[in-house]
Amino acid sequence: MLISTKGRYALRVLVDMAEHRTEGYLPLKEIARRQEISEKYLESILKSLVKHKLLTGLRGKGGGYKLTRAPEQYTVWDVLRLTEDSLSPVSCLEEGAPPCGRAAACRTLPLWQGLDKVIREYLSGVTIADLVRPGEEAGNYVI
Repeated sequence: MLISTKGRYALRVLVDMAEHRTEGYLPLKEIARRQEISEKYLESILKSLVKHKLLTGLRGKGGGYKLTRAPEQYTVWDVLRLTEDSLSPVSCLEEGAPPCGRAAACRTLPLWQGLDKVIREYLSGVTIADLVRPGEEAGNYVI
């Protein structure tokens, strides 16, 4: 499993927005500047997050993006599931994968199932709120 820039940037943006949530709608340009992400690439990520109702957007003067719920209600698992093609350690465990003809005799399947479970449980137990560091200057972190 390799997390793409889309997944990493989505997490960075949500943490940034959590740190600045008292400021209302946050302009794309400001988020892009703070996170050093191209506006065009960031816009595609934000559109996806709006489509899946993790963010809400407002056009026009005073517009921008903001979280639709409290940072404690966003898990890393939920965010990465939206941004990544797969989080499974092997293709046979991917959602919608065709049944493997060797599954019954596969000596390594329990290993991959266990790893998949550990990944899912770990990422489901970490929220955006957990990644926010109170008291630190916003925007000075890397994921």
